Amino acid sequence: MALSEDIKERWRKSKVLLLGGSAGSFKILFRAVKHFPPDLNKTVIIIIHRKKNFFSEIEKLFGENSRMYLREVSDKDPIDGNTIYIAPANYHTLVENDKQFSLDVSESVWYSKPSIDVTFESAAEVFKDHCTAILLSGANQDGANGLLKLRNQGSLTIVQDPADAEMADMPKAAIQVNAADYVLSADEIFQLLQV
Repeated sequence: MALSEDIKERWRKSKVLLLGGSAGSFKILFRAVKHFPPDLNKTVIIIIHRKKNFFSEIEKLFGENSRMYLREVSDKDPIDGNTIYIAPANYHTLVENDKQFSLDVSESVWYSKPSIDVTFESAAEVFKDHCTAILLSGANQDGANGLLKLRNQGSLTIVQDPADAEMADMPKAAIQVNAADYVLSADEIFQLLQV
């Protein structure tokens, strides 16, 4: 499918890219991290579900394969451009009004910490229409309500096509609440990210 001028223009205008995923999203996230050019001129924030208290090699694997500067979020980090941030396990990652992160230890949302909803909802208030958010494969409903809030604030919202996702629950939940401006296959998402 040829991407519309609207989606390309809104993507170019975005200063921030939010990527949320759970079961079945790792390969897509890894491919994205690997292909981002060093001069993307956007902040990338990745929220991926991980098992509680399970040591993760994600940061190491992503970092070794990224051409952009990549780091795990720490509390009170300023949000810099041209950087990929990964939400840490066992915390919720919030975006504050002064464009810095805060980490929160409150209860899991949709059995998940980090929760995609928590990050998306806080980012909607701060980034509004300067943001693109993409919700990928996953086995629960986390991210759907946050994506809807982003859409209502003017962000460009994209959901991976459930037919293309390893786990369709998360994309389907977002589509059901009308949170998606566009529903794209993984290949179409990559086509957009390279515009």
